[in-house]
Amino acid sequence: MISPIEKEIVTLLERGDKKAITLLYDNYADALYGVIKKIIADDDTAQDVLQESFIKIWRYSKKYDPDKAKLFTWLYRIAYNTAIDKVRSQKNKDGNEVQIETSNVYKISADELNQDVMDMQKHLGSLDEKYQIIINALFFEGMTQQEASEELDIPLGTIKSRLKIGLRELKKIYNP
Repeated sequence: MISPIEKEIVTLLERGDKKAITLLYDNYADALYGVIKKIIADDDTAQDVLQESFIKIWRYSKKYDPDKAKLFTWLYRIAYNTAIDKVRSQKNKDGNEVQIETSNVYKISADELNQDVMDMQKHLGSLDEKYQIIINALFFEGMTQQEASEELDIPLGTIKSRLKIGLRELKKIYNP
């Protein structure tokens, strides 16, 4: 069930009304800041990430679809991803970049690659769609079970059951 304030915000976002960003900030900034602080300890950096998140929220506001995700879930994912991006960019600035010259990525022989998982998408396609959706969300889109439950509007218990069954079916394919 959608709250009246959330309904108003969604309507304003659809219209591109700048009042939406004020309402979003007033109603969600504290929660999103909490999400960011779990990833970034520094207060100043966390504030910057919150600001960047609201800029992205406004930039992508027309793409929000209430049928696909709850408003908070959508906001959460933007803030979370922005915080992760900030951490990654800081690590790169600190000299933890991948050193191509010393990397052995290009030196791997075909014998060292696990041929069984190279065709994972093909085998995933042989499962029932309800299992494909869950495995794709959890393994290829990087969602947690809780996030998948909210995003797909499927109860958490059903997510867990379908994951277990889907993995069991994939195991039959890989270990006949």
